[in-house]
Amino acid sequence: MMQRKAVNGFTLLELMAAMAIFSLLSVMAYAGLQSAMTNKEHTENQAQRLVELQTAFMFIGRDFEQAISRSVRDGFGEVKSALEGGEFGATLISLTRAGRTNFLQIPRSTLQRVAYELEDDSFYRLSWPMLDQDFDQEPQRQELLKNVKKVSLRYLDNAFEWQDQWPAGFEENVNPTLLPRAIEATWEFDDVGIIRRVFRLSAGESVIDVSPSP
Repeated sequence: MMQRKAVNGFTLLELMAAMAIFSLLSVMAYAGLQSAMTNKEHTENQAQRLVELQTAFMFIGRDFEQAISRSVRDGFGEVKSALEGGEFGATLISLTRAGRTNFLQIPRSTLQRVAYELEDDSFYRLSWPMLDQDFDQEPQRQELLKNVKKVSLRYLDNAFEWQDQWPAGFEENVNPTLLPRAIEATWEFDDVGIIRRVFRLSAGESVIDVSPSP
């Protein structure tokens, strides 16, 4: 009597179970890879944002801490104070600063007039090639920060009181060369929340106070 040999292999049920397990493992592996890529992209964006903030605060700190008592004239011949804050329009502050670099040794002043503006959620630095400006002289604009919702400035006077604008006081009593002791700048961002810095306009390092988002 002939005996039927046993045939080794997988049944249909076993194949379906193996395919189900393989599919589950593939989904788990893809989810883990996607999560790792998302975390990597988020980390890179955060690092890039940090570099952007540090670079912007470096420019701002140099300008504020090197402010000097030198008034200027605008394109209409009107005298502008050495530092003016709380202006109307997009301009937040304008000032005269020293220490302008001159790598090419061009015969020019080391002083420079700079200003800061908030326009369309972007924070700009403006600079002029000459202190006393011509009527048609356009500034150089440099975007420093993005996603800025609001910027507020305060000025510490000689009586150690904070003022919302500078120069403080009535127009007839204003000294166009008077500078505040310090400037407090507060930025409100869409992504990183609120950052507040206090810059001293004399020798010394600026103080930083970072507050979390509400």
